Amino acid sequence: MSEEGLAARMAGSVGAFDRAEWNALAGDNPFMRHEFLTALEDSGSVGPGTGWQPVPLAISTDGGPPLAAMPAYAKGHSQGEYVFDHAFADAYERAGGNYYPKLQIAAPFTPATGPRLLLSDPALAAPLLSAAEQVCLQNGFSSAHATFIEPDQLGLFEEAGWLLRRDIQFHWLNHNFATFEDFLATLTSRKRKDLRKERAAAQQGLEIVRLSGEAIRPEHWDAFWHFYQDTGARKWGQPYLTREAFDLFGERMGEKIVLVLALEEGEPIAGALNFVGGDTLYGRYWGCTKQVRFLHFELCYYQAIDVAIELGLAKVEAGAQGGHKLARGYEPVETVSAHWFADPGFRAAVAEFLEREREGVTADRNYLERRTPFRKGG
Repeated sequence: MSEEGLAARMAGSVGAFDRAEWNALAGDNPFMRHEFLTALEDSGSVGPGTGWQPVPLAISTDGGPPLAAMPAYAKGHSQGEYVFDHAFADAYERAGGNYYPKLQIAAPFTPATGPRLLLSDPALAAPLLSAAEQVCLQNGFSSAHATFIEPDQLGLFEEAGWLLRRDIQFHWLNHNFATFEDFLATLTSRKRKDLRKERAAAQQGLEIVRLSGEAIRPEHWDAFWHFYQDTGARKWGQPYLTREAFDLFGERMGEKIVLVLALEEGEPIAGALNFVGGDTLYGRYWGCTKQVRFLHFELCYYQAIDVAIELGLAKVEAGAQGGHKLARGYEPVETVSAHWFADPGFRAAVAEFLEREREGVTADRNYLERRTPFRKGG
């Protein structure tokens, strides 16, 4: 596609774009869609005072609808990203520079893979990334970062000269299973027994329910908000999302949500929130008000597998970190971020660091793959 006649535009919010036009580019990834991103904006989860200032970019012809777009944020810190660049920030500031603000291309607070360049034509990737670089140069930003990029887009970032950084998550992969028992049959005998025992212990005396769409009522969100606050306080110091965000998720994309609750005598004591994409179930948040052995595994991992099988989804992404997922049939999978630095000297230093880091990540993944719970040759 010719770049002649194209213009780049930076807006103050995703809400400034027409919903249908944005979603025509976003596809079926729930975290790139207008409903999710504007729920963050309208609830105050991103915006003034959060360190996540929306500055989405789009490319269009004069007066026409966007032909390419990216959700982007001016960041005053590195919280809520799940790809830790604090070492970059420390090195940059020791050298006398200001690492913040920076540009973050991401779904906020969401370590889930997906497109970061929303394109009607792959040829628009280069001008869109060039526009992001120009935003950094014109505003004195040190760098730009795109996190959890879907594999099909990695080449677009590489062609633009961005540096790729690799890490590991644990995803469950659906090998055409018809039931949870079919999945268990792929595990070693000892692991099959372990998982069955964990599920039985977690469910004892409890009712597990799954809710979607209009079945999720305000009282369910109230309960889940308490769970989320407890987990957020322990992990991050304070929760990233406001209470209103959950109401807006339910209103705007409830049919793409599966809320799993554990009830004791009819009262919720724990819950896990999932989003449904085109071929993937994304596990996002979990919390509880009562500790029950193995309940975390049941709600976040085993229930997610059940849902993925029932919906015919190809995989479950259960979030960042968590080596304990390995023993429960979640496999080590590479995730990739892309990074651009305005200072060429610093870029060269980061490139050297990433080459060394990549060797360690590859070694870790090889180690983990040898320790999966699956039957050999199965």
